[in-house]
Amino acid sequence: MAARKSIPSLAFVTSTLVCCPLAAAQSVPPEEALSLLYGDEENVSIATGSTKPLHLAPAVASVVTAEEIRTFGATTLDEALEMVPGLHIGASPLNRMNPTWSIRGIHTDQNPQVLLLRNGIPITHFYTGSRPNLFRLPVSDIERIEVIRGPGSAVYGADAFAGVINVITRTQSGIDGVETGARAGSFERRDAWLRAGTTTGEWRVGFNLALMHSDGDSDRVVRRDLQTVFDEQLGTNASYAPGALSTNYDLIDTSLNVSRGPLDLHLWHWQIRDAGVGAGASQVLDPAGEQSVDLTLFDARYRLGEFAEGWSSDIRLSHYQLHDRPKFTLFPAGATLPVGEDGNIGTQPTAGLVTFTQGALARPENLDRYSAAELTTLYTGQLGHRWRLGLGVKRQAEETNERKNFGPGVLTGSEGEVDGSLTNVSDTPYVFMADQDRTVRYISLQDEWKFAPDWELTAGLRFDDYSDFGSTTNPRLALVWATRHDLTTKFLYGRAFRAPSFGEQYAQNNPVALGNPHLAPETIDTYELALDYRPRFDISTLFNVFYYEIDDLIDFVPDADGTTSTAQNVHDRKGHGFELEANWAVKPNLDLRGYYAWQHSEDRDTGNVVPNTPEQSAYLSATWQPLDRWSVAGQLSWVGEQPRAAGDPRAAVADYTTVNMTVRREALANGWSVAGTVYNLFDEQGYAPTLYSPGMTGGSTIPDDYPLPGRSMWLELSYRY
Repeated sequence: MAARKSIPSLAFVTSTLVCCPLAAAQSVPPEEALSLLYGDEENVSIATGSTKPLHLAPAVASVVTAEEIRTFGATTLDEALEMVPGLHIGASPLNRMNPTWSIRGIHTDQNPQVLLLRNGIPITHFYTGSRPNLFRLPVSDIERIEVIRGPGSAVYGADAFAGVINVITRTQSGIDGVETGARAGSFERRDAWLRAGTTTGEWRVGFNLALMHSDGDSDRVVRRDLQTVFDEQLGTNASYAPGALSTNYDLIDTSLNVSRGPLDLHLWHWQIRDAGVGAGASQVLDPAGEQSVDLTLFDARYRLGEFAEGWSSDIRLSHYQLHDRPKFTLFPAGATLPVGEDGNIGTQPTAGLVTFTQGALARPENLDRYSAAELTTLYTGQLGHRWRLGLGVKRQAEETNERKNFGPGVLTGSEGEVDGSLTNVSDTPYVFMADQDRTVRYISLQDEWKFAPDWELTAGLRFDDYSDFGSTTNPRLALVWATRHDLTTKFLYGRAFRAPSFGEQYAQNNPVALGNPHLAPETIDTYELALDYRPRFDISTLFNVFYYEIDDLIDFVPDADGTTSTAQNVHDRKGHGFELEANWAVKPNLDLRGYYAWQHSEDRDTGNVVPNTPEQSAYLSATWQPLDRWSVAGQLSWVGEQPRAAGDPRAAVADYTTVNMTVRREALANGWSVAGTVYNLFDEQGYAPTLYSPGMTGGSTIPDDYPLPGRSMWLELSYRY
């Protein structure tokens, strides 16, 4: 009940802000009033590629700065994104409990609808179309995070569907010296980092290294899993349930950036080792399972500058390689399972029962290679216009390998008993997916036209041509009106698309998720109205309403046997809602901020509500500096109940409230600083919904949902010189 009380209090604060008189603004000259209202505002470049103040950006945008990340004790990108209105961080019910970023209720189990960029380069795992598996990004190298809610395909192409998140990393100027630190806390957590920046002659060099380790939260226990179902049907006792979800990890994140004049070079390596696979790849607890990923990115950018009057260009080359290497025990040692005539577990018709003495083992591997070249040209020689032309080509290729002790080419269902010996099915028709590649060529044109002193129209159009499924054209329009000195009005329209991922199209011989080569791309049309109102110098508010329609949304639909799901263009959706934000500098040493977001999304054909995402969420934070160099920061997050899929007999996932608290002392002595954070201070029990499986008693293989982390705390010591 405490969570529900937070919403009226936030609404009261916001309504008070909106109704405040403008006496303060009216007591100073207009030029000085504008400076006071907007002087310390963050700039954002994600909306158009050019830098603009937030209130004038042609999008509903948010910025999370390194200072805010530090103040509120966020240690990963996911924790920092909790500050963004309308963005819910959940857990995939299908894929290893990968973090899902649901913007305005738009997401599917693999969550490919939000585009993640690192300094403008897309970071995508081609098999899922989403981020790398179990992606967890330390914040030590983050300078700022820019987020737009709504389509961004006119600038960024595919996957900029529900929103775009651009992580901008630190350069030498953002480090300027050496900082090192360490952190220790709950769940055997141990983190360390080192940042350094220097100038050598005309060269500027920045370096970052971050290490993270955790044994995971052993109290996140589920009572039943899919193996429990087989145990009950066949009289076996192989399941690890009740047991804890596997949430341990070891992580390394390191980067090097070098620049000289117009040349910028970036090298980034991210890897996760021996990470737990959540609830298991097949909804079966897998304490022995491991996930390893290596990602290496090289990016080179050269700014040609103004080569003719009003003309300037950038050339950018990028390449990354992602190697995904999980080790799955899909079903535990001693499991007796029905094997179909195709050799897969649980398929019909059944050829026989097979006992896996050392478990049903799978070792699938993906090797992604991405190469891109882009030329961006700006023309500012026409009064009131800023033209941006982009030309590019990119190639995506994915190689696969697989070893396993089940499936087509391995079993016939008549074996009776199988040990842990693995068969290499790579380069055979029995691999989980054949090698794939695609080439994308694109051209985009955008004009920022200031046609009147208080009006600016941004119009963009992008054409993408895919070698594997054809071409698509996506427009975007944004009209920004400086209505008054304290009010900005935005009218926005955008169309976006998402191409099917390789896994959605071509996955085969898989006991969990199967592809469909006949898929069409997803498309969305979004309409938005935003009001940025600043009634006083110490208060800012932002209110936006939105409406969208989605065609051909791709999701994995459970098959009749209840064990596999197949990708389908199964949904046409529509949704609407609003987001209300408020920031108030109450005193020089006290700041309050908050938001309330509401959305309703439904299937256009059936009218059924979109499941597994909250319709309401709210956030309230306070930052207090009681003494010089001391700060106390608190965050309250409320997530409303999450409805179930139509036909799911389980009750809606209950709402929950978490409270975080961080205390920090800067410059304690000779460059030392100390901080402590408690996450989920009151140990609130929240849940992320599990997959609805119509063929299962109770509606799911894990009917009790995934418990979220309990209370945790850590202490941090850092040194800067």
